[in-house]
Amino acid sequence: MTQRTKSVSSQYFKHNPPKELADLLVAYLTQLSIEFVFGVPGGAIEPLYNALAHGMKYGGPRPIVARHETGAAFMADGYFRETGKLAVCCGTTGPGTTNLITGVASAKENHIPMLVITAQTALSYFGRGASQESSCTGINTVAIFEYCTRYSTLVSHTNQLEHKLITAIMTAFGSPDGPVHLSIPWDILRAPSPVPFPSYHIGELLNQSVLFDDCAANRLFQEIERAKKIAFLIGDGCADAIDIILEAALLLNAVVVTTPHGKGFVNPYYPLFRGIIGFAGHSTAQAALTDPEVQIIVACGTNLGEWASNGWDRNLVLNSRLIHVDSIETHLAHSPMARLHVRGQIRVVFEHLLKNLKNRELKRPKGISAGSENSNRVQKFNAGAAQKLPFKLDEELKYNSDALPIKPQRLMRDLSSLFPENTCFLAETGNSQAWAIHYLHPCGDANSIASSVDHGRFRACSEFVSMGWAIGAAIGTALGASGNPVVCITGDGSLLMSGQEITVAIQECLSIIFVVLNDSALGMVKHGQRLAGSAPIAFELPEIDYCAYAKAMGADGYIIRSPQDLQALDINAICSREGPTLLDVRIDPEEVPPIGMRMRVLGSDL
Repeated sequence: MTQRTKSVSSQYFKHNPPKELADLLVAYLTQLSIEFVFGVPGGAIEPLYNALAHGMKYGGPRPIVARHETGAAFMADGYFRETGKLAVCCGTTGPGTTNLITGVASAKENHIPMLVITAQTALSYFGRGASQESSCTGINTVAIFEYCTRYSTLVSHTNQLEHKLITAIMTAFGSPDGPVHLSIPWDILRAPSPVPFPSYHIGELLNQSVLFDDCAANRLFQEIERAKKIAFLIGDGCADAIDIILEAALLLNAVVVTTPHGKGFVNPYYPLFRGIIGFAGHSTAQAALTDPEVQIIVACGTNLGEWASNGWDRNLVLNSRLIHVDSIETHLAHSPMARLHVRGQIRVVFEHLLKNLKNRELKRPKGISAGSENSNRVQKFNAGAAQKLPFKLDEELKYNSDALPIKPQRLMRDLSSLFPENTCFLAETGNSQAWAIHYLHPCGDANSIASSVDHGRFRACSEFVSMGWAIGAAIGTALGASGNPVVCITGDGSLLMSGQEITVAIQECLSIIFVVLNDSALGMVKHGQRLAGSAPIAFELPEIDYCAYAKAMGADGYIIRSPQDLQALDINAICSREGPTLLDVRIDPEEVPPIGMRMRVLGSDL
């Protein structure tokens, strides 16, 4: 996530010098090359929208109107994941601010740099019972946001804005990354700007110094030198280092597994790949990590929380074989049992490791190379020889089944193969996520061992696992995706909760394919109750024709009852359509998703 700023045209400031404080705020967003501000307008936040209207004429960001503020935060989240640029969302006073909380809390748990701008009533109205008052004498939104941001502050004077804004943005891109919150009263936003143009070149301030523990990195190389067999565990923090990590794995003949968060970074047909551990993971990934010959597990860019550690499994990951590499101190605190902690920017750590590994290779007798066998295998893979996944799926018969209603396993297989290699898939919280993590394996570029060297082509909301995230995030992704297809895999429960955001995709003419797993139930609740032996209650949803729902809003829609219905679609036409398409997929409601790990954790005494 390195693309944070570009040079901004001096024409913006020449023709649009900040008049009000809101104009100065928009000037800074323009300096960061931010294209969109996601939110819902209202009276107290109107000065910001006025400033956006002025700035748009000269290349400033454009407002995207969400249907609910939580959706705005999810859209901003998706925009950052696609572009690496600061996510920006806003809301007006009172409920306009509190409606943002779920999306902002999700961003905090997923380390999304997000600037949250909310309004207050005029300072002179504080404590007087103004409508939607959210000051310290009303519903104190600054205090509320302290619990779900890295920084939350009230701008109570015009001279405070610049340094508080700069502090907020630098904190958002700090370690760890996360959301920050500025609460700005209506009269402050409208006040004359104290400066004629931005005083700071914020892009220069965001250039992070290299964080690197040389001693720990040297110890990492020494541990690897002594190890007979090595496994790499890749998490979501490896986005900008995945190419170099996989190059090191190749030299070391090391097996590769990912957490659910890191799933999108490795081409699933890469011969060294053994699948996913943790939530909805693969037995082959567990076998790879418990292999008695594996002496070292190098876990990179992962918090080793419930999903990433297979429910804090001591036999699998959390033991003395573990070496934990991460730039975030709180992640390293989750692995006190590790034999080594390497704190530093992951790419820098692996550049150091790779340099040492290549020097070691040069010192070997001619013709002997630890990675030669895998080098040949990967050459064949790059030539298109690999046709079979190098890891085991739970129910391969259902993965290839023609049965009716359509099996979710088969649906994931077909989605993997039907859409172009540049498609970005987003999986919604619930059964959709479980099915996609285990069974959705798009090949991507057949000549690349990495699915992507930037942000991955599969994304999910981990940790806070908010329903509705994928619907909003798909819109933010599509706005930043430069025409690449975006597929949102969601359930009927999430659609009923947040489906109104599809109208944003319609209004913005975004080519998003919403794949709705329609089983007339809150599926994870239903199957979780069955697996736990609990009373079957409160999971039923009405039978709804979501194809008609989509068409009523102005989107295209299709009902999918069988694999043949899906194969009959003109995917190229759907992907090139200027507007969203909804696939109402009538899945087999009795198929049990791969949620065994989650049920084990819920039933344990940990």
